[in-house]
Amino acid sequence: QVVESGGGLVQPGESLRLSCAVSGSPLDYYAIGWFRQAPGKEREGVSCMLHSDGSTYYRDSVKGRFTISRDGAKNTVYLQMNSLKPEDTGVYYCAADFLYRLWCESGAYLQVPASDDYWGQGTQVTVSS
Repeated sequence: QVVESGGGLVQPGESLRLSCAVSGSPLDYYAIGWFRQAPGKEREGVSCMLHSDGSTYYRDSVKGRFTISRDGAKNTVYLQMNSLKPEDTGVYYCAADFLYRLWCESGAYLQVPASDDYWGQGTQVTVSS
């Protein structure tokens, strides 16, 4: 199971932290990814982290502003979003690669998983003045 939280309405330049709580038995997944979907646009990958070594990927538009991290004891992955811009607005989703479909490659790419992968319900992030 994958559950996101932490969205909200902020002004440009402000920050938000999203959380993704992962549960399951066994808790064995390849990666956790964050995705977003703006109104009228396709879902896109934002950032991901490999479970094995914590290595990461960021899309270019969020590099230097967003940070993905984890708390292993809580089985939770975070997305710290700083210097938010209106174009960051959208529904943010978390997904876990329990099926080892390898849609996250650290430093290289993040593909949008198939609909039958393990997705959270999404959380709205709105950046507006």
